[in-house]
Amino acid sequence: MQTQEILRLLRLPELGDLGQFFRSLSATTLVSVGALAAVLAYWFTHRPKALQPPCNLLMQSEEVEDSGGARRSVIGDGPQLLTHYYDDARTMYQVFRRGLSISGNGPCLGFRKPKQPYQWLSYQEVADRAEFLGSGLLQHNCKPSTDQFIGVFAQNRPEWIIAELACYTYSMVVVPLYDTLGPGAIRYIIRTADISTVVVDKPQKAVLLLEHVERKETPGLKLIIIMEPFEEALKDRGQECGVVIKSMQAVEECGQQNHQAPVPPKPSDLSIVCFTSGTTGNPKGAM
Repeated sequence: MQTQEILRLLRLPELGDLGQFFRSLSATTLVSVGALAAVLAYWFTHRPKALQPPCNLLMQSEEVEDSGGARRSVIGDGPQLLTHYYDDARTMYQVFRRGLSISGNGPCLGFRKPKQPYQWLSYQEVADRAEFLGSGLLQHNCKPSTDQFIGVFAQNRPEWIIAELACYTYSMVVVPLYDTLGPGAIRYIIRTADISTVVVDKPQKAVLLLEHVERKETPGLKLIIIMEPFEEALKDRGQECGVVIKSMQAVEECGQQNHQAPVPPKPSDLSIVCFTSGTTGNPKGAM
């Protein structure tokens, strides 16, 4: 009586009622319930484990002695700067390849239009496109060397990262260019870094670069690669001043047809040069 009273208070069915309920189910339903229980049990025992942070997230830095308040990361041993965290991720190229490996070719680059769901490129899709673009650059007189500087003049988007990774894949150096730099600073950077190839997102930026060449301000610029569609007249204008205009898709297709094995950089190699806006003189490059 006491057990029945407890079950009644808890509003739980009695064991006899449960038995009657299961006996009323068909064999197919019972098999389905058993299969669902097995799947749930397997998921609970094999579900992904949460990644452990490399340090206490509430205490990520510590004050450096006799520094007047300077702080350093607690990751690493001693006051030396941390050069890498994983032994197989010492360069930006290796960092990406590690992501490809540990993610199991998971989603890599996401993008969306306003009020639309995200679309994703997988790690392998990004890796393939980077190799195709990099191989295409090699077919257009670029060298797999840290002496080869490639300008990227675009807003944040998947193609920006693909262009950056293409450079890392073949040991070339990325030089970001920004609208906020202004035409004078962009012209100065192209000349100073001896940039012969620039990847842009919009045709308008290609026009801006062509104007510099037409005024003989950046005579070393020979190739402009455009991410978005453009009119054929732009190619003709480029040809008149000795600049080849190509779509990014065309360069990737060229690289796919003439694929070259990656030429990964060494940890000591230069990977990127970021220039300042030059508000107090000419822009300065941080390597």
